[in-house]
Amino acid sequence: MPDTTRPAADFGDGLAQGPDLAEAAETAVAAATAPLHGRRPDLMTVFVTHPDPDVAGAAARRAMEIAGATTVIGCRASGVIGDGRGVEDAPAIAVWAASLPGVRATPFRLQAARHETGISVTGMPVPAEDDAVAVLLADPFTFPAQGFVEQSDAALPGLPLVGGLATAPVGTSALGPARPAPGGARLFLDGEVHERGAVGVLLGGDVAVRTLVSQGCRPIGPTMTVTGSSGSQLTGLAGMPAYRKLEEILRDLEPDDRALAMRGLHLGIAIDEYADSHGRGDFLIRGVVGADGDAGTVTVGDVVEVGRSVRFQVRDATTAGEDLDALMASSAGDGPVGGALLFSCTGRGRIMFGEPGSPAGGASHDVRAVRRGLAPRVAGFFADGEIGPVGSKNHLHGFTASVLAFG
Repeated sequence: MPDTTRPAADFGDGLAQGPDLAEAAETAVAAATAPLHGRRPDLMTVFVTHPDPDVAGAAARRAMEIAGATTVIGCRASGVIGDGRGVEDAPAIAVWAASLPGVRATPFRLQAARHETGISVTGMPVPAEDDAVAVLLADPFTFPAQGFVEQSDAALPGLPLVGGLATAPVGTSALGPARPAPGGARLFLDGEVHERGAVGVLLGGDVAVRTLVSQGCRPIGPTMTVTGSSGSQLTGLAGMPAYRKLEEILRDLEPDDRALAMRGLHLGIAIDEYADSHGRGDFLIRGVVGADGDAGTVTVGDVVEVGRSVRFQVRDATTAGEDLDALMASSAGDGPVGGALLFSCTGRGRIMFGEPGSPAGGASHDVRAVRRGLAPRVAGFFADGEIGPVGSKNHLHGFTASVLAFG
């Protein structure tokens, strides 16, 4: 029976901007901890955006110092999310705080070392039987995030991973913001600031969580069987050369969809091969990275085996918004949610949804959708790769919104 004497979970979030990030940190922490009614946060996240990594790290230290939370994780990013809005490429700090009675939080820091036989990762605690989820924030320049996530289902069976790649530009250039580069990462864990590896937390005990991943695509053309492949290169689709089949599909599209496909085409790999039909949401989305008419091939950003069911996909702001709204609506029936962490792709801010004040919502689009459809207290950051389970397996995604919701 549930423990009716235990206090309910409480959640808060805050976001503050300004040239003095230490002062902004104090404001954001105060806003995030106010709804906890004086209780010490059991879990807190801190996300900071600033062109100087060391300034970002100092602001995070200040936030961790004054909050006194039991467990804190976070990172520097190119944009942050909190207080119902997103901020990109401007100094800001977002803080999310939760009082989680009965929940066990086990923080960890991962480091990678290269050997003659490959790369080893150290620092992952052994999950307990009642661990429900792990949050992972990684620097892709010093940590093999793709491989770790791909192998997590074998190393951590049944444990979903949620999070993102923590990258941000270092300084600016004459042509605008610099691109993310090695040395720019700052990872926050329990009062410390790290420049390499990954940080995270295992959550177990009396914890009610759910994970949601919105890939934001819709299918075009028919579902097809892969009849020829070599690694990530498709040589045959539905018994035809892959390139020729793609040409046939593009030729039959309406002009608007054809234009979308030409700007950015994706391939959906069916999650359930035995389903009677495969529609929107039934695929793991991977980018189409090349096509060779002479060789008759289509190259995808993943290995696709012969026999898999696939379908080409397109994405735009309308599709991405509809997909996220539908995901929130379908999850609403699973019970109330008090707080959520949101890891949204850098490509889903103003690049996809327009400048601040645009009808689509700009950088605030995703957080508004999550608040409207799921949870009132939401914070997170814009990632260069989002981690989340699709079809019971953990994956590293692009252009997605990955959500960890707390009931």
